Amino acid sequence: MPRHSLCFWSVALCAALLVGCGRAASDDSVAGAAAPAGGAITLWTDSTELFMEHPALIVGAPDKFAVHLTDLTDFAPLLSGTITLRFVPRGGGEPLEVVQAEPSRPGIYGPSPVFTRPGVYDLTITVESPQARDVIEVPGLTVYVSAGEAPTEEDGVDGGIAFLKEQQWKTPGFATAFAMTGRVTESFEATGELLPAAGRMARISAPVAGIVEASGLEGAPAPGQRVARGQVLAILTPALGDGGSPYAAARAELREAEAEQTRAERLYAAEAVPARRLQEAETRLRAAREALAAFGGAEAARSDGRIALRSPLGGIVASRTLAPGSRVDAGTELFTVVDPTTLWLEASVPAAEAARVTPRSTASFRVPGSDSVWRTRTLVALGGVIDSLSRTVPAIYEVPNPAGTLKVGMNAQVYVGTGRELEGVVIPASAILDDDGRTIVYIQADGERFEKRAVVLAGMDGRMALVRSGVAPGERVVIGAAYQVRLASLSTSVPEHGHEH
Repeated sequence: MPRHSLCFWSVALCAALLVGCGRAASDDSVAGAAAPAGGAITLWTDSTELFMEHPALIVGAPDKFAVHLTDLTDFAPLLSGTITLRFVPRGGGEPLEVVQAEPSRPGIYGPSPVFTRPGVYDLTITVESPQARDVIEVPGLTVYVSAGEAPTEEDGVDGGIAFLKEQQWKTPGFATAFAMTGRVTESFEATGELLPAAGRMARISAPVAGIVEASGLEGAPAPGQRVARGQVLAILTPALGDGGSPYAAARAELREAEAEQTRAERLYAAEAVPARRLQEAETRLRAAREALAAFGGAEAARSDGRIALRSPLGGIVASRTLAPGSRVDAGTELFTVVDPTTLWLEASVPAAEAARVTPRSTASFRVPGSDSVWRTRTLVALGGVIDSLSRTVPAIYEVPNPAGTLKVGMNAQVYVGTGRELEGVVIPASAILDDDGRTIVYIQADGERFEKRAVVLAGMDGRMALVRSGVAPGERVVIGAAYQVRLASLSTSVPEHGHEH
């Protein structure tokens, strides 16, 4: 079986863990003395995470191990399969082998090897499961002659945020990844706002003063509902007097112009009138249509003299400011419709950084309430004048939004790319969180212990982030369900070690 290379391993002496996983101190220890120290080992291969706890290893004692195995393809516990623990003494001699056919609980195996000789052993764990096949090497386990020779526990060695394996396995989306060395496009931070793209927002106003028909509002869309292009939004009855007369006169003029044009065509065909007469009729008809277009055009006109207000584009109703039976003045805004499938992100670029933005620059951004990182498509425009008060220049980027997840008016934290690539410590962008204005990540220090770290970013490309400080290569960061780790960090209670081994 091919062996996977080990990516990282750590050994921690954890007295609190031994309360649940260890055994009582042997009779050789003096009453009231500190208990022999066990260990906790965290190891990642290409496909499996091992978190193994064990008491102090003493000759002749049944040392029960707690072997936690996680499938890194979906961060779920191993539900079935056999593991073989093979302890090979470094000084030579017969290896000790222990086999457990099935986990005692999902993801947890509890083998109990009994050592007959002291010394240093190298452990090989072979995993044979439908979920994973792996070989994990754990070097340097020390077995002592008696509990009196084993090192003792020290208070305060444990710390950080406790998030047990059982909690991780039950948390949807929980995942971690290694920090690595790589290259990411350099960027700087700016504030921004999402706006409707040009030609993708329409304000529908009353073309004349009139009364909003109650019957026309029965099926009118409410804010948030989708409408199609040309869909009737409301029916308006023009008011009498100055507000209504121009509309009625325009409709009458159009009817007369149409009749005149038809008559002129017939007479011209019969050679009863000159071509000039037909040209005059056609000119009058064009002028009548243009005059009616000011009130919504022929599509808005109804045979009963009322005006149908239609949406000029397909999209989402952003606002509706009218009530059935209410009187509105000419020019009153009644509906706003936005097509959200493409938005504009207007970033306020600091004056000191404006020269670093080029036509090839791209940007990524985050919005409040979401850990997702969004990527812009193209730079639409870069302002040429710096605002005297904010000392910023606007940079407008096009943002694809086919699912409509992003909303017009959202504020954004923008990472504006300069086009220059930098090399350094790279982590997935999903690991980056905002903590009251500070940029942070959560580090998995070992299997069940996490740390919050403040980081300084040097660049982000929408998928990966370059960290200037705060994370070292080989450390493992939380990239999924980090919010649950954050909640665990805010808990005032210390979770009990919940394993039943």
